Amino acid sequence: MHSQRLTTPQPAADRRIPLVDLAAMTREVRAEVDAAFAQVLDSAYFIGGEIVERFEHQWAAYCGTAHAVGVANGTDALHLALRAMGIGRGDEVVIPTNTFVATAEAVVLAGATPRFADVSADTLLLTPASFEAAITRRTRAVIVVHLYGQTPDMDAIGRVAASSGLAVIEDAAQAHGASWRGRPAGSLGHVGCFSFYPAKNLGAFGDAGAVVTDDAQLAHRVRVLRNHGRADGSHYDHQALGTNSRMDALQAAVLSAKLPRLDAWVANRRAFASRYRAQLDGGPVRLVDDRSDAGHAYHLLVARVPALTRERVRRRLSQVGIETGLHYPMPCHLLTPYRGYEHGPLPVAEQTAGQIVSLPLSPHMTVEQVDRVCGALQEMVTAEAGTDVA
Repeated sequence: MHSQRLTTPQPAADRRIPLVDLAAMTREVRAEVDAAFAQVLDSAYFIGGEIVERFEHQWAAYCGTAHAVGVANGTDALHLALRAMGIGRGDEVVIPTNTFVATAEAVVLAGATPRFADVSADTLLLTPASFEAAITRRTRAVIVVHLYGQTPDMDAIGRVAASSGLAVIEDAAQAHGASWRGRPAGSLGHVGCFSFYPAKNLGAFGDAGAVVTDDAQLAHRVRVLRNHGRADGSHYDHQALGTNSRMDALQAAVLSAKLPRLDAWVANRRAFASRYRAQLDGGPVRLVDDRSDAGHAYHLLVARVPALTRERVRRRLSQVGIETGLHYPMPCHLLTPYRGYEHGPLPVAEQTAGQIVSLPLSPHMTVEQVDRVCGALQEMVTAEAGTDVA
């Protein structure tokens, strides 16, 4: 069996199925982006300015919030939101341990302590019960991560937070176009934080991020902090310890060009995800659950396979031209910089981290590609299940 794997012929380039097809997304918006870049170049205003402000207004309207503040990246969005809320030394922030490291990183950078919580065995998202169990007398806020593009039960989480007087911060870095019972991601807590990393549902051509909120004072504080703590209308009067986290005009131009297509792209993602579910139903591969009351934006489509066979399955898929990913292979509380913050085992996150595989999903893929991935995945998982791995 092993010699057969080594001699598997490599597929032609046009037969490969990427995890995400950024080239196809770029081709669709190329004309609009070229025109937008020309506008930026003609203006010679490359950081902030009218083009950034225009996108901020557009993004606030899309999220259903009063304010949006463009920043340099999604990590800064979380970090600056925490600082603008006065959360820092001596405070704890509850976060799900099943998340990208930036969630925990932002808490520590703000001077606070992450309080890790376990996740649902079905959705791999924070639950009201796991959130409540993690609360201590030092807890000031919870960062709810809309992982893979799906929101958890925001009504129940909001009730737990309200009963303990805690702020709700949305890490919506993977949730562009997602919703909870008809309400857009970003508008479900006190503040929402987005990344526009290129692979996101709405991605820039580099790093960018945004903070959205209905709180005018909070938005103002983020604007001050992102710009070296400058006072309004002044270049050299720095009234707060800030940082340099301003959005580039070129990235704002890209985002404004892409935004009108976001809903259609998310609809395509949902349609392909539905086909995946139909194809894989009843087979050896289980997809992470999709809640009926959450408007899943399907930034990622994540399957679960037996942990002992996952890496061999991924290698075999790669050999036939199917790219996969891992989001994420190790819970945050087990990563070296964060081991000092753990307060006990988090069994669901620890177990499922060895099972998850992200499957190809893009707005521009084809049904034939979906069918090919499903057929190969089921065949290989079934074959590997019968392999002696001792």
